[in-house]
Amino acid sequence: MTKKAPGIDGITGGIYLRTFNIFPRLITAIYNQCLKRGCFPKRWEIAKIIPTIKPGKENSMDPSKYQSISLLNIGGKVLEKLLINKISHHIYKNNLMTDNLDSRHRRVLQTWPWRQKIYRTGTGE
Repeated sequence: MTKKAPGIDGITGGIYLRTFNIFPRLITAIYNQCLKRGCFPKRWEIAKIIPTIKPGKENSMDPSKYQSISLLNIGGKVLEKLLINKISHHIYKNNLMTDNLDSRHRRVLQTWPWRQKIYRTGTGE
């Protein structure tokens, strides 16, 4: 697992994975209910915004020298990945994918490590 900065809740991917390994059914139930009800918890939508200065623009007075990095809570990242997987599955199943987008979505599906566990321990979707 990559070491990425946590969102506003302070929970890292490593902590979340360890929690999932201890409580797989509980966490799976939470995500399955989010998907079933079509809800995205508000606290998972909140991002921590970090302004950074673009390389080579350190001495500029122009406000456009700044770019922002949004650090999202891991719970929301997981739910977003699940939604991407469900949408991608629908697209592939119904042959709606064009060739030029195919490799990007395939990469998204292949890089998601918990996908199999959540579907396997979930409701069988």
